[in-house]
This record gives sequence, structure tokens and C-alpha cells, in this order.
Amino acid sequence: MRKVSTGFVYFFGALGGLLFGYDTGVISGAILFIQKQMHLGSWQQGWVVSAVLLGAILGAAIIGPSSDRYGRRKLLLLSAIIFFVGAVGSGLAPEFWTLIISRVVLGMAVGAASALIPTYLAELSPADKRGTVSSLFQLMVMTGILLAYVTNYAWAGFYTGWRWMLGFAAIPAALLFLGGLILPESPRFLVKTGHADQARAVLDTMNKHDTAAVETELAQIKEQAQMKNGGWSELFGKMVRPSLIIGIGLAIFQQVMGCNTVLYYAPTIFTDVGFGVNAALLAHIGIGVFNVIVTAIAVAIMDKIDRKKMLNVGAVGMGISLFVMSIGMKFSGGSQAAAIISVIALTIYIAFFSATWGPVMWVMIGEVFPLNIRGLGNSFASVINWSANMIVSLTFPTLLNFFGTGSLFIGYGVLCFASIWFVQKKVFETRNRSLEDIEATLRAKAGETAQDLSTVK
Repeated sequence: MRKVSTGFVYFFGALGGLLFGYDTGVISGAILFIQKQMHLGSWQQGWVVSAVLLGAILGAAIIGPSSDRYGRRKLLLLSAIIFFVGAVGSGLAPEFWTLIISRVVLGMAVGAASALIPTYLAELSPADKRGTVSSLFQLMVMTGILLAYVTNYAWAGFYTGWRWMLGFAAIPAALLFLGGLILPESPRFLVKTGHADQARAVLDTMNKHDTAAVETELAQIKEQAQMKNGGWSELFGKMVRPSLIIGIGLAIFQQVMGCNTVLYYAPTIFTDVGFGVNAALLAHIGIGVFNVIVTAIAVAIMDKIDRKKMLNVGAVGMGISLFVMSIGMKFSGGSQAAAIISVIALTIYIAFFSATWGPVMWVMIGEVFPLNIRGLGNSFASVINWSANMIVSLTFPTLLNFFGTGSLFIGYGVLCFASIWFVQKKVFETRNRSLEDIEATLRAKAGETAQDLSTVK
């Protein structure tokens, strides 16, 4: 393995998350200028925004499973190239259809990153640091969203500003590619492809030269790696079912709690309170900064608090915040105090999401699937997450017209509380457990007899 620090590996491993956040967040400002210059109708505007989501579903479905065959690192490099092409194409697009195609290409890289990076980070990090390291992905996503808000504000005064907003993503994409050339391959994939010595070197670096820890982990990986790569029948089989339920359930609940709709709606709430458009964009940057700070706190505590506890506390906090925000919005038309209460509740909601469901969902889908189908399992959960994101985003304007702001967010709040039942009944704890231990437990519960179970008590 090339001599690189663990910090370098974790930073560049998670850098795809920054592109993920930037490319999904930047369109909220850019679309205001695109629609005027390209004379887009509401249907066309919807497609410019949603094209990334469509591409993300395709990217997670196609590129994610390929990482089981070709390795995590090669696919990460491919994602960086796709990010670069999509960003440059979006910035230079002369008309509507070129922009849509470029945004779909960009979305494929976003979807690939969401499927690849949690797996890559989970497989590189020691068990006692895995939550912290894996949640760096979500911290990068939030940093990318903040960067998008800042560039939206910075280039808002230029006629071609939207082209710079969209094209700027090519810079971190190029950085990701250059960093990816130096990144190590996942030790799990190296063992699986017969490169145990290289895997030992990677583990030695990631475990800070703790020889005993390296040999123990390598022995566990070798036992699990003897199994052939699995396919769809294994993913939907009895042994993987508990993991699949967790992956699907967390992916759907993370979206139907309204996280993206609340973030999209934030500038409107600020203008309702009486902020001007510029002030609303600045307030949006303020929320972005707050988001990053709260996510950084979550990264710091991720391996000190059980995952299930974080999910439940987050669901309660988000649900109560949405109820308070809904009540405030019902009265905000005639009351400045009610409008301010809505803004405070929205900020608290975002804090709870950023500290819990935002990072924990991505951490857990990187942990719960067995090695021989980990890429496929992560990919499938990511496809579900992006599909739920697209459905929630596309139905939000219609539901908003039908129910009104106050009532609609109460519905999202109810779903927050429904998630507590799911977490209690269907989710098993993964904190401080090695990936091999989690897999051995799944096999034991399914009654499978395998060589690797001989050491499990």
C-alpha cells in the first residue's frame, strides 16, 4: 500500500459525499436563473430538478453492484470521471435537452457515490471507529450542500451565474479522481481476489500498526471471503432478510420524514416571515452552516451512542419539531411570533435530522449486509432511498396544494413516530461490532452451517 495517512484515506474516501451534496443542493438556486434564460415551463423546471434523482437511481442500480466484481476503488474513480463530465456538460448546456442529459449523467455519479462510499468507508475502518468514519460521508454531503448555498449566493448577480454554479462541481470531481489514484483498495475486496498481503498492508495502516488487531481482522475476513459472490437470490434469501428489511426500511423512512421537502421549503418560510430574497438566501447559508456543525457533532459521538438510540431520539425530536412548525405555519399569516416559532422549529428539525437519521442510515446500510453481497445490498438500499426521494419530491407540490402547509407537515411528523416502531422491532444494533461478527450472527440465526461459524459462540 502507498504510504498515506488514515486521515487522507478517510477524507478522499468521503469526498464523493461533497459532490453528492453540492449537485443535489445547487439546483435550488440555479433553477431561478435557468427558467428565465431558457424560458422553461413548470413541467420542464421539474425535470431539470428531478433529472439528478432519476440518474441517481440508475447509478446506484448499475454501478453499486459492480463494486463486488471490480473493486470499490476503481468504481470510485469511474464515479469521479462521471461527476466531471456531468458538471461540465451542465455548465455548458446550450438548451433544455442537453441540460437534462447532463443532469442525468451527474445523477448517475451521485447514485454511485451513495452506494459505494458507505461500503468503502465501512470496510476500511476498524470496528470501534466505523460509525465515526462512515458518518464522514454525511458530513461531506452537508458540507457540499452548504457550498452549493454559498455559490448560489456568490454568483446570483451574474447573467451566466447558473453556469458557474453547475460547472463548479468539476473542481472537486477532479480532486476526487486525483485522490482516488492514491487511495487503497478495500481489504475485504483484496482478500476476496487473492491479494491477502496487500490487504494486510492496508489493515496495518488503518489499524495504526496494531499487529494483533490486523491479524485477527485478516483471519475473520479470510473466513468470510471463502463464500462466492452472491446475487439477487442471496439478497432476497432467508439469511439476508433481516439486513434487507433494515436497508429498505431506513432508506424509505429517511425520506418520508420530509427531510428534503423541509430543506427545499426553508427559503419560502424565511420569505413568509418577512425576509427579502437576498436575506432568505443568506439565512439558507446560516442553516447550511448549522447543518454542518450538527453533523460534525454526530460524527464525534457516533461510536459512543447506540445506533438505535440515535434513530429513536432523532425521530421524536423531528416529529415534535414538525408538529410545532405546522401549528406555527397555520397562524403565521397574521402573527409575526407564530412565523418566528415556525423558523425555530424548522431549524431544530434540521438539527435532529442532521445528527441522527441523516448519517445513521448511511452508516448502517454500509454495515448490515454480508461481504459476498455487500455492494449489491448497499446498491439496492440506495436505489430505494433515491426512489423514495424522487416520489416525495415529485408529490410534495401536489400534496402542498391539497393539504396546505400546516396539515402536510403534520403527516410527515406522524411518519417520524411510526419509524420508532420500525426501529424497535426490525433494526438490530451494530455499534462496536466487526462486519464479520454481524455476518456470523445473521448466518447463525438463519441456521446456516458454515466454516466461519465454528468460532461463533
